[in-house]
Amino acid sequence: MHIIPLVLAVIVALEHYYILYLEMFQTTSSTAQRSFGLDKEFLEDQRVQTLFKNQGLYNGFLATGILWGAFFASNSWSVVTFFILCVTVAAVYGGLTSSKSILLKQGLPAIITLVTLLIFR
Repeated sequence: MHIIPLVLAVIVALEHYYILYLEMFQTTSSTAQRSFGLDKEFLEDQRVQTLFKNQGLYNGFLATGILWGAFFASNSWSVVTFFILCVTVAAVYGGLTSSKSILLKQGLPAIITLVTLLIFR
């Protein structure tokens, strides 16, 4: 895999590990409050914390899939492209149903990565 899409894919993976960290371990922190645009009282609800932890786990799976594809898969381009597409679809869905900022914060890096994957194939 070419270095430019590889570096961008790693950045997308690191972003999703950071989201995992916020959603699973820092749910009620001021950083999580700002990042997700939610108040502390809402984030302290156990049901919300359970949902966030589950969502964080999925973000971790996406990040791990990207890194596995980039460094260990025999067909790295296909694997990384698949997981970047998953991130892009999730960001579009989140942008349409939850917050438009998701499309910018998570979607834009994934879309840029996807474009470079296609250019440098």
